[in-house]
Amino acid sequence: MSRAEPEAPAPAGGEPAVTFRWDLDKTYLRTEFETFRQLVRIPFESAADKVHLPGVPQLIRALRRSALARGERPYVFFLSASPPQIGTAIRQKLDLDGIEYDGITFKDQLRNLMRGRFKSLTEQIGYKLAELLEARVRGPAAPREVLFGDDWESDPLIYSLYADVLSGALSPARLADVLAALAVERLAMARIERAAEALSEAGHVDAVARIYINLERRTPPGRFHAFGARLVPAFNSFQTGASLYEIGLLDAEGIPDIAGALIDQSGYTVERLRNSLDDLVRRGHLRPDTRGRVVGILERSGVRAAGARKRLRERLRAALAEWRERRRRAAVDAPAPVAIDYEHILQDWSRRGLRGA
Repeated sequence: MSRAEPEAPAPAGGEPAVTFRWDLDKTYLRTEFETFRQLVRIPFESAADKVHLPGVPQLIRALRRSALARGERPYVFFLSASPPQIGTAIRQKLDLDGIEYDGITFKDQLRNLMRGRFKSLTEQIGYKLAELLEARVRGPAAPREVLFGDDWESDPLIYSLYADVLSGALSPARLADVLAALAVERLAMARIERAAEALSEAGHVDAVARIYINLERRTPPGRFHAFGARLVPAFNSFQTGASLYEIGLLDAEGIPDIAGALIDQSGYTVERLRNSLDDLVRRGHLRPDTRGRVVGILERSGVRAAGARKRLRERLRAALAEWRERRRRAAVDAPAPVAIDYEHILQDWSRRGLRGA
């Protein structure tokens, strides 16, 4: 069960729109809940105690500005597994960061506890997937969505299930099998099935353009290959911004803002930013020409390193050769839909001892 703020109405008269859906903990906020003491302290923290991940506020503001410049209505929604008791501090923190948003949902743990729904206290897959699907049913049903999560819980799986339900790539029967294998709570499963049926009746749409997973735990990116090229594991917000710039959802103005935040708040150097771009190119999530354009944007904005042009040319030649080889195996500029083998993912999940919560 959840508690959500009223969400924005659907676009009127066919107004073009794009929706950005964010997890809060470990994706927007640097929340510490590894120990019991850290967990119980969260509801008592003030807005001043909340610390955002470097570059993320700049990224969200730039995404909204870019959408408006394209003539699209941007929607920003937050989904949290934290209780609504922290809502005031979260809203104040978002205000401090200058974040405009259209809705925020918290998990009503007190209600679950009072009604004896003890499994619901720790089960996240059913809760988050139900909330995402029901939010889509309520609207706005934007033709494009971008999802942001992290590698601490089950966001890669949840977001991929959500995207495949919207597109019709996941049949009701197969969805039910996956949810059963995940031991999703009965009430959550019923909510998911009802919302999935409503979306099916409205017509399937391949709406999810990208899924970005913040590698807060430094999970090896290769573990996410099974989710296809739609999912982009990112070590920092600069990598996420570069990818969004490539697909046209972030303008050039946003790049220096994000880079500057990483330099100021995390001690990044220009060289380290370039390494981040190289990493994306090597993993097939960024074209070499986009890498060159992003570096050019940084240099024109004053974010530069002395003597870097020669190294840049050398890197670009090497990256271009590697990218051409990758291009023979898979396209990176328009990820083709893939049939995700959820059964294999769940088997691998179980073998490595990961929890579904």
